[in-house]
Amino acid sequence: QVQLVESGGGLVQPGGSLRLSCAASRTIFSMGWYRQVPGKQREFVASITAIGSTNYADSVKGRFAISRDNAKNTVYLQMNSLTPEDTAVYYCNAKSADVNYWGQGTQVTVSS
Repeated sequence: QVQLVESGGGLVQPGGSLRLSCAASRTIFSMGWYRQVPGKQREFVASITAIGSTNYADSVKGRFAISRDNAKNTVYLQMNSLTPEDTAVYYCNAKSADVNYWGQGTQVTVSS
């Protein structure tokens, strides 16, 4: 079992930045972020492995950066140049032995 605790969401103006954090209860090889808006499926945002390999959705490439601190079992998502289309609940994800674990979600709202 893995517990994931997220933080860092909030309200930001278009063009602004936010950083999300997710702390895991133990070391997990692959961690990442997904997001979901009401009425739509949860979508992939970014992922990172313990050796630093990253992957991004096309919609966030060049604006978002994922990183992790293996000593703290923590993954970060730096979000820059935010637009209203980035408004969603952001969920931390961890994959272990083909099992997906999810955080409770944190709301990100981009609005003027």
